[in-house]
Amino acid sequence: MKMTPELKKAQENMQPGVITADGFLGDEKRSLKDIIVRDEEEMRKYGLDYEETAELLRELLEEGRKGLGEAVTVKERWLVQTFESRGPLPCPFEDGIFKKVTAEITDKKSGEKILVSDMAIHMMEAHRFLEGIGSPFRLDPELLKKVVF
Repeated sequence: MKMTPELKKAQENMQPGVITADGFLGDEKRSLKDIIVRDEEEMRKYGLDYEETAELLRELLEEGRKGLGEAVTVKERWLVQTFESRGPLPCPFEDGIFKKVTAEITDKKSGEKILVSDMAIHMMEAHRFLEGIGSPFRLDPELLKKVVF
């Protein structure tokens, strides 16, 4: 994978203070290309498919929204609570604008949790970007495997 002008622009947009106060890169110092390549390797390591994972996360988020801010049990396995904030959020890849919807998904058996947003699901599915290590909305492959599969 090459660091294209589009990836460079997306990485600029991901810096703290550009779109969000914390940005999307967390503690990462490497290039966006290198972050994506590393995460592709991690997804393979845990046997996770981007589209399948995004579809399940989206389903859980949508089921959680039915609780109108209260935690709901989904498929007997997960406890999902959603939070919505006002205003839209543009994708740093400049290909969409998203509602600020966040879901905390808890595996009821293990107690493990992951925080998911509409934007994070989109970036996973469309760009294979899981956010940087240290980012609050990072979709860590190991944690995804534990919580949702």
